[in-house]
Amino acid sequence: MCLSANPVRISNRGLTVHVLSNGSQFERSVRPYARREDKHMMTPVTPVQILHGDAGNSPPCHFIHGISAVIFSTAVTGNGFHEFSEMVIPLFLTCRHFRSQLKFVTTDRNASWIQKYSRILNRLSDYEALNLDDGSVHCFPGAVVGLRYHNILALNTSDVPAGNSMREFRQFLRESYDVKIKNVHEMEKLQKPVLILISRNHTRKFLNEDAVVELAQELGFEVVRAGPTLGSNLELWAKMVGSGNVLVGVHGAGLSNEIFLPDGAVVFQVVPLGLDWPSTFFFGIPATAMDLHYLEYKIEPKESSLSEVYGPDDPVIVDPASIFAKGYVAGRAVYIDGQNVKINLDRFKDTLEEAMRLVRHSKT
Repeated sequence: MCLSANPVRISNRGLTVHVLSNGSQFERSVRPYARREDKHMMTPVTPVQILHGDAGNSPPCHFIHGISAVIFSTAVTGNGFHEFSEMVIPLFLTCRHFRSQLKFVTTDRNASWIQKYSRILNRLSDYEALNLDDGSVHCFPGAVVGLRYHNILALNTSDVPAGNSMREFRQFLRESYDVKIKNVHEMEKLQKPVLILISRNHTRKFLNEDAVVELAQELGFEVVRAGPTLGSNLELWAKMVGSGNVLVGVHGAGLSNEIFLPDGAVVFQVVPLGLDWPSTFFFGIPATAMDLHYLEYKIEPKESSLSEVYGPDDPVIVDPASIFAKGYVAGRAVYIDGQNVKINLDRFKDTLEEAMRLVRHSKT
């Protein structure tokens, strides 16, 4: 991330930033994406060249703006978890203090991503995001290149910029998507609690999903299946999850929608074989910071489809760490891309009943 309080001229489709200064001339390169330490995520992000020098060595302005620019890449898209954790929350952290007086300049421009998150972008800025693909030069009184990142789905009030909290961010989302319910206390006490089940079509899907739904209904939940048909319509996701009591899903990006749940609601994560660490750090720890209750159901080896493929004594089953030791790609192929779950309903019932107890306690 690079900040400039000096005037800047942005050219070359947003990939060159000329910083006007009277000092010595030098240059640096910045990839404008929040996860700078993750080489894999940074690969598709095109570097922005930042050139310091006098105006005589800079291109003339075609357009002059009176507010600062924020430059970020939209190259890493298609996964809701990464989009929220590494783009949307960092945008909020970086831009909130501008009070909507800024202009976004996107590199590696992805028009569908900009449309998907238009409500959020429109609340952070009073101006439409600039498209510099026409080769024009835009001049600003200052600029931010890249975004501030705190942690996985996290805002830390003690980190720079200070003062931003997860509570403030979640309220910002409610206002962006016109979600009325802030706390589960505001829900009708006589209605059945709503359990939203994330239904997956491919990897890490429930092989006995209908039976899981039936069990939840028997325990008194109104079950809503949220599947791929919702696509990237964040307004539908926000309003559906924002009126739910429990969000249930196998570990995956769909659980990032926990960020829309009302305070006091329950996140219920099914943890597949070999995925304990990401389950805890991607969704478990963030859930508690969101004022949510967190439950998890760790499957047994026989509940994983991998048991039928490899057998009960294979290292894939008894020693997942040895598979991940071969590299992330090897581990991902087995546990993330190659695994489904068939829930033991007798075991699962206990955690569902705990979710119901938490719901009833939250509504009293």
